[in-house]
Amino acid sequence: MAKVERSITINAPVEKVFSYIKPENLPEFWPSLVEVKDVQELPNGGHSNRWVYKMAGMRFEGTSEDVEVVPNERVVSKTKGGIESTQTWIFQPEASGTKVTFNVEYTIPIPVLGKLAEAVVAKMNEHEGELLLANLKDRLES
Repeated sequence: MAKVERSITINAPVEKVFSYIKPENLPEFWPSLVEVKDVQELPNGGHSNRWVYKMAGMRFEGTSEDVEVVPNERVVSKTKGGIESTQTWIFQPEASGTKVTFNVEYTIPIPVLGKLAEAVVAKMNEHEGELLLANLKDRLES
């Protein structure tokens, strides 16, 4: 299983950042996330949805469900389908802003991509994590 963890500080209150991390907003700042649809609210305060994602030029589809939601602190989501993953968003007050940590553990679909592509894809996804947070920061600070 591959893992990416990145953090950034956003000059916005925790409540604003937390409330923005909803499935329907994700394609606005997540570069390889092509589409999110069929968003449903869950009893735990989270969401479930269907998604379309591009990795290494290939299109993957699947579902996501928030399995843990602690308002203004943490959201943990599980994805199934073309890419299996656990994504964790952590929100911490920091000075006049919010420290956001994005952690994702995922399985690279090796039978589809091939063993040689595994290291390249992992490196691409590390860059994706940095870009995702930079885009989120730009979106919330503008």
